[in-house]
Amino acid sequence: MINKFCKKPLWECTIKLAKVATGTEKADLVIKNARLVNVCTHEIMENISVAIAEGRIALVGDASHCIGENTRVIDAQNKYLAPAFLDGHIHIESSMLSVGEYAKAVVAHGTSGVFIDPHEICNVLGLDGVNYMMEDAKRTPLKTMLTTPSCVPAVGGFEDTGAQIDPEDVALTMDYDCCVGLGEMMNFPGILGGNPHTHAIVGETLKAGKIPTGHYSLPENGAGLNAYIASGLRCCHESTRAEDALAKMRLGMYAMLREGSAWHDLHEVARAITQQKVDSRYACLISDDTHPHTLIQHGHLDHIVKRAIEEGIDPITAIQMVTINVAQCYQLDHDMGSVAPSKCADLVLMDDLNTCHVTEVFIDGELVAKDGKITKEFAPYTYPEKAVNSVHLDKITAEDFKIPYDGQRADVHAIEIIPARVGTFDKIVTLPVADGGIAADPEQDVLKVAVFERHKRTGTVGRGFVKGFGIKRGALAQTVAHDAHNLLVVGSNDEDMAIAANALIECGGGLVAVLDGKVICIVPLPIAGLMSDKPIDEMSASIEKMEKTWVQMGSTLPSPFMTMALIPLACLPETRLTNRGLVDCRTFEFIDLVVKK
Repeated sequence: MINKFCKKPLWECTIKLAKVATGTEKADLVIKNARLVNVCTHEIMENISVAIAEGRIALVGDASHCIGENTRVIDAQNKYLAPAFLDGHIHIESSMLSVGEYAKAVVAHGTSGVFIDPHEICNVLGLDGVNYMMEDAKRTPLKTMLTTPSCVPAVGGFEDTGAQIDPEDVALTMDYDCCVGLGEMMNFPGILGGNPHTHAIVGETLKAGKIPTGHYSLPENGAGLNAYIASGLRCCHESTRAEDALAKMRLGMYAMLREGSAWHDLHEVARAITQQKVDSRYACLISDDTHPHTLIQHGHLDHIVKRAIEEGIDPITAIQMVTINVAQCYQLDHDMGSVAPSKCADLVLMDDLNTCHVTEVFIDGELVAKDGKITKEFAPYTYPEKAVNSVHLDKITAEDFKIPYDGQRADVHAIEIIPARVGTFDKIVTLPVADGGIAADPEQDVLKVAVFERHKRTGTVGRGFVKGFGIKRGALAQTVAHDAHNLLVVGSNDEDMAIAANALIECGGGLVAVLDGKVICIVPLPIAGLMSDKPIDEMSASIEKMEKTWVQMGSTLPSPFMTMALIPLACLPETRLTNRGLVDCRTFEFIDLVVKK
């Protein structure tokens, strides 16, 4: 695959690199006295220097002959030198930051490149939204590689989105310089069932010689997984059990081990590496979804590498899992992912290998961050009007949440969430009936939930119940509601739920908490109802306040609004609620809310 993400393509600078390596010409930059984390050979090499020219590495070893009067020399002082980090699967929208603010945060922690799947904004605004984000990314030093959203909607026929992606759209984007592949193919039923439309989306990616990425969340490692991989899907980040990650690696699929703000999978899936005598070349570490306060408080891939080490993964192996393994997954290892001649000079210096503490970050041979702060300034970007006017709903009343029922009590299917996990359970609960409608029952930890279509004024609303949030009073609403991002409302009573819904309609989307008839916390997200243009420090403070509000209201979940956001995602077992109704994601059928006697 031709890499469009280096300062210069290799063929334009081979003569220069060869002359610098031999000393005939001098390097632009030399980093000397480093301890090289060699991800090619899994070893630490002492007293190594690296000579850099044209944004690429010319020499690794003794670079004294590469230094001239105009060469910048940095003494690493025995720090560890490693390739800068690559996140193989990330939804920037889930950070609720613009791409520019996200870049500032992650680059400072050693990340030089991210492989993004912007299917969140694509579900709202279509390819226009994707293009807005890529324009935003161009101004930053962060190498932002596009994997074109594959599932818009996530599972066709079960929800209403603001746009739809077809094979023709995918084919169009394969010609983008920024595109390296296809975003996560969540419609595994379509793949396993041989659906022509679904296979055509993957097929357009394969025709272009690019990488289709996967999402296989079933705990099944036999014929289904084989069929999925045989269809061309190269990687999967949905393993929550060690045996699933191991099975994927054994079948030549890259197992992307996830540790995000809400999904803490690493403790379990790391065992695929630590408790097996297997080669780790098919394992990567990824974040998937990360909130701003996580980035500020803990970091990005540096934090995930540290967590991997804490789980017993060897430090060099962990670094391989965010560098060369990721580059090889996307067939970009000829340019990225290692410290070797000809490669892009994307590098980090670390003063502690076990904690992965990054002190300097270089991208294309330029120092872009030091001591946790980005040093490179870049121009602002303003999202167009279409992107900030995306919530199309009229005022909602308490009556809109009513679930009519003739009887004293009702047995219903409730969506039971699992803390720090993406899955749910289908739980049968018995609920009271008040004023002719089924009511929430906070004493059973059961709240009412509703999903309102907000893109095209279809008027469709899904209503149901959710268990496990710990909220006793009040309501919460958000337009961050994967993947259609309709208006999602959860609450103990219809009046507070209506207040929460209307607060987001008025501000253009975001997150809100209401208690006893009053808005007690709101985080506006005007860009597609998903992101803010505010600085990361300000957004982090807002999200931290929202988390404290959840605690105040009774929840003990980590990043609870991220867990809430998955309630409508109809490609994850067991049950979900979309604007069209309650979905059994094991059989992919709509089911009645009330259990039939």
